[in-house]
Amino acid sequence: MTDSNAATTYELTGERLSPKRMRIDTGDAEFVVGKDVNPVEYFLGAVLGCLNSTGTMVARDMDLSIDGLNVSIEGDVDYARYRGEQSDARPGFQGLSATISVETDADEAAVEEWLAAVKERCPVTDNVENETPLDLTVETA
Repeated sequence: MTDSNAATTYELTGERLSPKRMRIDTGDAEFVVGKDVNPVEYFLGAVLGCLNSTGTMVARDMDLSIDGLNVSIEGDVDYARYRGEQSDARPGFQGLSATISVETDADEAAVEEWLAAVKERCPVTDNVENETPLDLTVETA
């Protein structure tokens, strides 16, 4: 029997291909960040993908039918600190705004309940809204 409260560990590795490109290996798949999509866009895409999968799972759990779902997201990044310039702005997003457009026959109250559950259950948006500790170390070859 599987413990539904057990954490799933993800371990990815990256190999530098060039100053702006990195091959990422998930163990099951590989992709290149920086080839067609930069890291900031990948991050935003991860938010959109997780909202889609979480929204689908929540709809299933609530017995709601979703006939279509589109999500848009936008946010501003101030690249001054990234470039090494003096700035009081964070180097990351200053804030994000996402809009989910859902095609369903559910009433407005059910859609609002669905949205609240999506927000509560989405792992990636949880990491956006809450601080996640990062232990960053370096090894030299």
